Amino acid sequence: MSTPRFSSTVSSLSAQRLVGKVALVTGGATGIGECIVRLLYKHGAKVCIVDVQDNLGQLVCQSLGGDPNTCFFHCDVTKEDDVRSAVDFTVNKFGTLDIMVNNAGIAGSPCPDIRNVELSDFEKIFDINVKGVFIGMKHAARIMIPQSKGSIISICSVSSALGGIGPHAYTGSKHAVSGLNKSVAAELGKYGIRVNCVSPYAVATGLALAHLPEDERTEEALVGFRDFVGRHANLQGVELTVDDVANAVLFLASDEARYISGTNLMVDGGFTSINNSLQSFG
Repeated sequence: MSTPRFSSTVSSLSAQRLVGKVALVTGGATGIGECIVRLLYKHGAKVCIVDVQDNLGQLVCQSLGGDPNTCFFHCDVTKEDDVRSAVDFTVNKFGTLDIMVNNAGIAGSPCPDIRNVELSDFEKIFDINVKGVFIGMKHAARIMIPQSKGSIISICSVSSALGGIGPHAYTGSKHAVSGLNKSVAAELGKYGIRVNCVSPYAVATGLALAHLPEDERTEEALVGFRDFVGRHANLQGVELTVDDVANAVLFLASDEARYISGTNLMVDGGFTSINNSLQSFG
């Protein structure tokens, strides 16, 4: 009996997909970033966890066995010297950098009236979400260009495609990340470097409740968040989780996506592809 033609594909998908690769993940101590770190590591990558939350970052590192395949580096992504040092630390420790995941970001507090927006809050969100991503791209490129290979992946949002979903600064910052993604992909393509975004719909993580006072970040509040986003989702019967986002990052980091660049991969169950305001299918 002949072997089915799809067997090799199934085999490759089930195997480790990043063996021999080195990855750096910003904001890797918690939430989506932590899940990305764990999945990349599971698939054979050596991973440097970069964050400002030292204790949490070290805990993730230790839970994966620590040296020789994981490490932690304190880094504020808004400071170029920090990012430069984090990239150099990763290369010195593991020999190279193949995958850069710009995950660090904040949403900011809801503010329904633009007249009440504090400029300092607006600037802080752009510093982390846009400047931080740009610096990460810049220093990843510094290592990847001489190698003529690499994958840069930035965590974006459905707010990069639509307005009215989040605060003005957050929405503006994610539109900016999507634009940077296209521009940097255009430059780095000649070096064989792929540059992509992953844009998830709302995910129930600590970031989703970050605008609330700590004593209000309860399990009940998280359940309320899940109920709200579930009711407004397009794809019903499936709850978006951090694992879904991490799986998208894994795909873009792997050789299975070797000819994908400049894309903003929506992990949103069709949310940004439709307009249900008229309830045509309700």
